[in-house]
Amino acid sequence: MEVSVNAVKFKPTSALMDFVDKKARKIETLLPQAIKVDVTMKVDKEHDVCNKVADMRVVIPGDDLYASKQCDTFEEAIDQCLDALKKQIEKLKEKWH
Repeated sequence: MEVSVNAVKFKPTSALMDFVDKKARKIETLLPQAIKVDVTMKVDKEHDVCNKVADMRVVIPGDDLYASKQCDTFEEAIDQCLDALKKQIEKLKEKWH
């Protein structure tokens, strides 16, 4: 499974990149059919609190799963995206069976 991380208008730390990669790879254990995970991170309004936005798109045959969250930190936003995607994956698996 391919993981693509895009940071809009900022340079992410290597720790953040490692965190995102590790979290995105969890999708593969939940959904082996996943082909790719696209992660986009951006700062919405620089002076606002809770301005870190993370979008995650999981490419699977026939459909895509998508989650977007805005939080105080990118780590928190990624975790919340992953939680939302887990729910979508559970619903998808129920539909398949």
